[in-house]
Amino acid sequence: MSSLQFGMVLFPDLTHLDLAGPFEVFGRVPGATVRAVAASREAVRSDTGLLWLPDLTFDEAPAFDVICVPGGPGVNPAMEDAALLEWLGRQAAGARFVTSVCTGALVLGAAGLLSGYRATTHWMSHGLLRHFGAEPVAARVVIDRNRITGGGVTAGIDFGLTVAAELAGEAAARQIQLMLEYD
Repeated sequence: MSSLQFGMVLFPDLTHLDLAGPFEVFGRVPGATVRAVAASREAVRSDTGLLWLPDLTFDEAPAFDVICVPGGPGVNPAMEDAALLEWLGRQAAGARFVTSVCTGALVLGAAGLLSGYRATTHWMSHGLLRHFGAEPVAARVVIDRNRITGGGVTAGIDFGLTVAAELAGEAAARQIQLMLEYD
């Protein structure tokens, strides 16, 4: 399998489990390189205090095969961050999959990347998806063409395994699930 490039977006006050669950799964996909990408190389603090160190800045990032946006309280400022939204739009144009976990879907929506797509997010934010032209779906994971969205915080591993199956096949995803001892 050729190399797959995953870009995991960091922004202040993200919910780290939205990122950590999929990051763990993606890192086990055969041929995967997973990179944390942010506006700068400074550490990014999650909503509960965990610090993430970006691998790359948005300006340094290559074209990713998969872009993943987490959610958390920091999505409100992220939805107004013109540089982030423009970067997501540029990345999405060539990405195999444009994805999010939890309220990260709202950031994708603010970037204009969910209009006309079915999507999910945290149950408290489902109604907000309509403001971005998306059709809210009450599910743990929703696939609509090349958009894959995960529901609330705990959906991150299910979401990651779904993306892994799409990229590397069901057998590879089941092997990752077994290695994680995820029931």
